[in-house]
Amino acid sequence: MEGVDYLAGERRKAEFDVDEMKIVWAGSRHAFQLSDRISKLVASDPAFSKDGRTTMPRKELFKNTLRKATYAWKRIIELRLTEEEATKLRVYIDEPAFTDLHWAMFIPVIKGSGSEEQQQKWLPLAYKMQIIGCYAQTELGHGSNVQGLETTATFDPQTDEFIIHSPTLTSSKWWPGGLGKIATHAVAFARLITEGKDHGVHGFIVQLRSLEDHKPLPGITVGDIGMKFGNGAYNTMDNGVLRFDHVRIPRDQMLMRVSQVTREGKYVQSDIPRQILYGTMVFVRQTIVSDASSALSRAVCIATRYSAVRRQFGSQDGGQETQVIDYKTQQSRLFPLLASAYAFRFVGEWLKWLYTDVTQKLQAGDFSTLPEVHACTAGLKSLTTSATAVARFLVKTVSQLGSGKQPVGTIAYMGRIEHLMQCRSNVQQAKDWLKPSAVLEAFEARAARMSISCARNVSKFANPEDGFAELSADLAEAAVAHCQLIVVSKFIEKLQQDIPGKGVRQQLEALCSVYALFLLHKHQGDFLATGYITPKQASLANDQLRALYTQVRPNAVALVDAFNYTDHFLGSILGRYDGNVYPKLYEEAWKDPLNATVVPDGYHEYIRPLLKQQLRSARL
Repeated sequence: MEGVDYLAGERRKAEFDVDEMKIVWAGSRHAFQLSDRISKLVASDPAFSKDGRTTMPRKELFKNTLRKATYAWKRIIELRLTEEEATKLRVYIDEPAFTDLHWAMFIPVIKGSGSEEQQQKWLPLAYKMQIIGCYAQTELGHGSNVQGLETTATFDPQTDEFIIHSPTLTSSKWWPGGLGKIATHAVAFARLITEGKDHGVHGFIVQLRSLEDHKPLPGITVGDIGMKFGNGAYNTMDNGVLRFDHVRIPRDQMLMRVSQVTREGKYVQSDIPRQILYGTMVFVRQTIVSDASSALSRAVCIATRYSAVRRQFGSQDGGQETQVIDYKTQQSRLFPLLASAYAFRFVGEWLKWLYTDVTQKLQAGDFSTLPEVHACTAGLKSLTTSATAVARFLVKTVSQLGSGKQPVGTIAYMGRIEHLMQCRSNVQQAKDWLKPSAVLEAFEARAARMSISCARNVSKFANPEDGFAELSADLAEAAVAHCQLIVVSKFIEKLQQDIPGKGVRQQLEALCSVYALFLLHKHQGDFLATGYITPKQASLANDQLRALYTQVRPNAVALVDAFNYTDHFLGSILGRYDGNVYPKLYEEAWKDPLNATVVPDGYHEYIRPLLKQQLRSARL
């Protein structure tokens, strides 16, 4: 039955205004209207259909992605989309492609690290897609350790050129998206060597392929690194391998906003501070946190809808079976993830603000907030996607506490260290755990005590580096505690803003409590070991958490509806908006290539002789 909403009963139970929650989730009315319009534009266009993706051979899949990416560009031009709209369009097409790296890495790096002249030369070409760029940093042997990269860029003063070279197999660039088959240019990172001295890693614009026939230029070996998991996922992207054999490029293709090499080969730093370059990395990490929230919310949306549709066990006298979502075990798995999606969403919003703030400060030559921003974005990136940069930052903060320098921003709580080392939770009954102040102090005390204990242990080592190495697991736990405190506190701050709409604030308060109390339960070892709470208080927190699950239950389907995802974007039969799962699964099964013939390939060769026992060898 088309047009029947099998989840209508669930939707009627909601105790809040879903349309208003959609605006809270999107971040603003403008953001909601933009996303809503663009996602529907994509969903209604058959050219963007995702049918057959999971069963296509990779070459066919890849070609199909190229078709979609080029068609998308045509639509962007025809509809005169703004940069903001075009970015959303790529998100909702939901098919990783070379365009992602071109717009999200290649262009921002040239903007951030290129001189005025370089920007004037390269950006117009990139904006019109007359060149296609990628970001060639990662190497086979080094992953994300930028300091360890081996590719070299040696200046040759005779010809005024850099010679880009991969001296070893492990120095091959490995993983960059768009590189394998499509990019014509790369921003390649290499160790700058001039006058016999290594000046560390810098970025260079290198042409990889001919703009006439797309063949690799002399000295360039380039290809795709092979299959990744899942055709519906990342196999649409040509992650690549790249080797340079003494490739020469003009001197002015080194990105020169912050440092330059003169015609004579002198290395000079401009008066623009190096820290400016961190802006790009902070931006990229901030988008990773937002992407994590988006990926998690999609999974939660599918799981929640299907848990409401699916019934299993628990029927008395042949009546209806129990909805899976009514089992407490399912709620305790699902609802914390639902709460986490909202929590990561709000912390992502805050990071966007932080990025804008730090960028303005960097432009004005104020680097005071940079260490904190670096630590937050690095830590939250790792927290939301699976964090030791934060740990060093925490230990350093602790070591400066006696100096009278007041910690600010996300570490302001360290300024109340005496109180946080002494205080005890005053929770007496389960519902006391619903007070934001009770929750916040618990997370602050846990983070502060873990940081102090790490700092003390590190200080026992003659060489702090040995301490960091030996205690890295404890430091990582302290970093996680700090990052979880940030997420909890940003969720609580969000609730202090003006939130319109019937029942919207109450739902967000419940989710905030679910997020915090779930973490308190999961990490109760930390909270108990640091002595802030008693076992009795831990058990009251768990009682309150169970009660919250019961409170979230009637609102669960509406809470995932608030993400406003189209069926096209979710790409899941189980997560369909209308809940009409079984007929669609049945219909889809018949489309599998294995069902194209009634008798499978291989029957005559292998199965028939087996059934007839006409096997050639007598000794089986």
